[in-house]
Formats: sequence, structure tokens, C-alpha cells
Amino acid sequence: MEFAPQVLCVDDEPVNLMLLEALLEPVGYTVLTAADGREAQEILQGRKVDLILLDVMMPGTNGFDTCKAIKGSPHGRHIPVILLTALSAREDRIRGIEAGADDFISKPFDRGEVLARVKMLLEVKSLNERLSGAYGTIVGLIDTAGKLIRAFDAQHFEFKRSVEAFLALVLRRRPEEWDRPETALVGFPKGPGAWSWREYRVEGEAMAASRIFLEVEGAEGEAKLLFFNEEDLREPKGASLLRALEPLETKARNLVCYLGDHLAIFLVNYGKRVSAYDAAVLQGLVTQSLFLRSLAAQVNETEQAFAYTVGALARAAEANDVDTGNHIQRVGEYCAALALHLGAPEGFVRDIRLQAQMHDVGKIHIHPDLLRKTGDLSEEEWAAMQKHTLYGAKILGDHPRLRMAKNVALSHHEKWDGSGYPFGLKGEAIPLEGRIVGIADQYDALRSKRLYKPAFDHDATCKMLLDGEGRTAPGHFDPRVLDAFKANAELFAGIYEGVSG
Repeated sequence: MEFAPQVLCVDDEPVNLMLLEALLEPVGYTVLTAADGREAQEILQGRKVDLILLDVMMPGTNGFDTCKAIKGSPHGRHIPVILLTALSAREDRIRGIEAGADDFISKPFDRGEVLARVKMLLEVKSLNERLSGAYGTIVGLIDTAGKLIRAFDAQHFEFKRSVEAFLALVLRRRPEEWDRPETALVGFPKGPGAWSWREYRVEGEAMAASRIFLEVEGAEGEAKLLFFNEEDLREPKGASLLRALEPLETKARNLVCYLGDHLAIFLVNYGKRVSAYDAAVLQGLVTQSLFLRSLAAQVNETEQAFAYTVGALARAAEANDVDTGNHIQRVGEYCAALALHLGAPEGFVRDIRLQAQMHDVGKIHIHPDLLRKTGDLSEEEWAAMQKHTLYGAKILGDHPRLRMAKNVALSHHEKWDGSGYPFGLKGEAIPLEGRIVGIADQYDALRSKRLYKPAFDHDATCKMLLDGEGRTAPGHFDPRVLDAFKANAELFAGIYEGVSG
């Protein structure tokens, strides 16, 4: 179907309305009629109107006042108004311009002049609407992209969800946005020559999706951006696409499509003729979605490199600390379990799992003979050993990404009762990450064989931590963290057995 422009003719003389209908309908316009300004404004409230032919000399509210009222209303200010008038005085023309009229036709009117002026103003209106609609939608896409970027989490980024966020903007119609597409078809590759397709529609404020089967693939190499109106879909290239879309419940009247190697999108059945402006909007949608996808991949690659570097540095610190096995990895898992139980934010849990592994990085500066000594340490040796906390903080420095690791290195030997080192911090003066790593490190050290001690089993280790023995006492630990350990003791046992070297 073609989208026939709707022209509202307003005149108190029925013969003039009949004459205008006879002029306009044969050339493809849909004609609406009103006998006065009040009726015209009622029609504008409930119908889409593309242009108004308005008689000036009418009883009651004249054409000047009616034009001013229409141009002052939200639903009428962008509709071109042509005043039909027998008045030719300069003052009447100025009055019409001040009322907002876009053009004038003198009575008695000429058929050719009416059609030419109507066609010209409709083309200008169509161009303005396309530019305004494309601009508004692109601004909306940019705003949506900004919101997605502000909430961006590369580790949890889902390409499909980002596409859906942009589609909701394009598909959601307000009453005046009759020209937006009815439906969107989106394809994602799921293997060589295989694509998964979904159809999206906006129902009220919510967007509904359903799986469909289409025999359409994206484009390898250079992406394709195409648009088709009804007459284009009868041509061979458009007809092939139309056949591919036959599974749709509604036949496609027009469409704009993007076919790429990572994504394919059809926006179908706009309430207007489609153009390069609509294709530009779709290109903006695709570009922003693919940008976020690329950004997530790059961030994840950087995060993986960061995690590898952290692990390498932590393993280097263990090189001279014998019989530790996978101590650093287990400590990270214990800490994540405790943080999760304590209700810490997801980012904190993720960071402590990784950065707790660097708790002993300062041992790089401790002499290997001291780390391997089997007997008791002298006072001087113990003082030297304690400095690994300070060395660790110095190695890790002040980069924001390693803030937690620095806190852990510096505070994981502090005690809740103030009896720890290097500063003798007490209670909540110790960073939470240090309190968590303190008990996780202690559990694993007790479980593991050392040159100076045997390995204790899980039950014996729990008893030492919860009841105390010798150098270990419950008062050394934050009570909340100790309760979290007690609640997760069996999980600790499983981690130890599952991540043993």
C-alpha cells in the first residue's frame, strides 16, 4: 500500500469542498472535510493530517483565527496551512503570515496552482519530518548508548541485550509517532551458515520477543544497508527478500535492513515511505551496538591480561616459600566465599578473589634462607619476616586498580584485638579485605604442610580457629568474618581439596 497524504479542506461552502475533493482525490490524496474551524480542530485531535486548505471568510471563527489556533497547538504546529482567500490587500496577507499560514491561494483558484502548491508544501513537510525524525532518533540512540556505557560492565555485557535496548527506542511509538516501524527482525549467527532469528514488537511500554525461522543470512565481508518501499519489493532484489520474510504473520510493505557478519536487522512496515534517513538511523543503531561489543571484548582482554599479571606476580612471591602448593589460588576462593556471605557488592567479591592472591607478594624481598628455615625464628629474623607486609605495599604502589591488593598486603596480619602487625591496628581500623584475607590465609596455612609444622586436617584447623590454640585465638578475627567462616567451613574444606597442588 502507498501512504496517501491526507489533506484537510475547511470551508463553509459545500460546493467548494466538493470542488477540492474533485481536484485532489484523482491524484492520490485522501481528502478530509470540515465546515468550520471548530470541526477542523476536532478532526486534528483524532486524525493524522498532512496539509490543510483553509478558507478565510467563514462565519463564526474566521480562517485567520483558526490558523493561529492550529499553529499554536502541539498536534498542528508542524502542519502546512494554505489560506484560500478572495482578499488581496497587503494587510490581509500580513495578517495571514502572522497567523502562521505557509502559503496563499486566491479565489477563484486554479487547478494547476492548487496541485503545485499542495505538492510543494507536502514535499517540504516530508523532508522536515524525515530530518526531524532521524535527528530525534539518533539523539535517542546516543542517549541510550550513554546510559549503557555509564552502566557498562564488560564481564557481564550481552550483545543481544544492547541491541534490544536500542530497538526499544526505535520501535516505541508515541501517538504522534505513527511513522515508526511496526516490528523488528534480528538475526545473530550461531554457527557456519546458521542464524538465530527473533521478532520484536513493542506492546504498550514493554517490548515482546518471539523466535521465528527465516532463511536469511548476514553478509560476509562488507556489510549491506538497504531500504525498500512497496514498489521496490516487486523488483527482483526486493522480491527475494520478501519471499524470505514469508514466515511473518504480516506481509512486509516496506523495510530497512542491515546485513553484516555479526548481526542482521530488518525494520519492517513503517507508517510512511522509507528513505536514506531511516537507513541512517538503523546504521546508527548497529554502529553503537557493535561498538559496545568491541569495547567489551577489549576490556575483557585487558582484564584477562591484568589477572594473568596478578597471578604471575603472586606465584613469583611463592617461589622460595616451599610446600605451599596452590595456596594463593585457594586463598582467593576462600575470600570470595566469605565476601559473598557477608553481602559484599559483586565488584568487591570479584576483586578480592583476584587481588587476595597478592597478600604475600612482599616475600619477594625476604631472603630465601629465612623463608626456608625449619627452626624457630630469632627476634631479629621475626622482625625481618614481618616486613614482608611493608614490602608488599611498596611493590604494589598506589595505582587505583591495585588499591585492594595493597590493603591486603599491608593488613592481612593485623588482628581484631590489636595484637597483629605491622601497625597493631584494631577492630574496624583494619580494612575489611584485610580482615577477610587474615582468616582465609590462616586456615590454609594450618591445613598446609610447612618445613616447621605438619599439615592439620579440616576439623583440627576449624577447632584451632574457632576455639583457639597457642598463637591463634578467636579474638584475632572480626566476629562477623569468623561467623562467616563458621557458616562456610565445609565450603572451605571443598576448596582445599579441589584446589590442592
